[in-house]
Amino acid sequence: MMQPVFTIGHSNRPIEEFIALLAEQGIELLIDIRTVPKSRANPQFGQDQLPPALAAAGIAYQYVAALGGLRHARKDSPNSGWRNKSFRGYADHMQSEEFLAGVEAVLVLTSDRRCALMCAEAVPWRCHRSMVADALAVRGIPVEHIINRGKTRPHVLTSFAKVAGTRIAYPPPDDPGCC
Repeated sequence: MMQPVFTIGHSNRPIEEFIALLAEQGIELLIDIRTVPKSRANPQFGQDQLPPALAAAGIAYQYVAALGGLRHARKDSPNSGWRNKSFRGYADHMQSEEFLAGVEAVLVLTSDRRCALMCAEAVPWRCHRSMVADALAVRGIPVEHIINRGKTRPHVLTSFAKVAGTRIAYPPPDDPGCC
């Protein structure tokens, strides 16, 4: 069985607590999938402060911009199963070459290291990283969401996702179509 890829949201945690959560899972590389790799509210997670703090704990850092959130939904979006416009926009982005290149980059980065994907949102079901987890899951990669100390949750494919190979669409419930 392949080793899992983890996800984590930094939220407003102190950096020491965040690093302890990564260390608890044996994370060797943190892959930042935020659109903007900084935080005004939590500057310890900015791209200038986070990598050195991780390095001091023996954890590498890599930014993968292609997987960043904050995408706009197309007017003709086939992903209207998502009521949330930002999730629908991200689902549309998942059909792009940019997204596919980002997933390929993650597959390479995770092939020989224990990795975690990071965004800002504390819980995965409110974050685009759950959709990235869908993309990994359909490629046979197990995904675990780090929730808190001693608590991870296995990723389950989004219930209304329609899958064809490695392509995912999120149509409304009455639409059986896919991809």
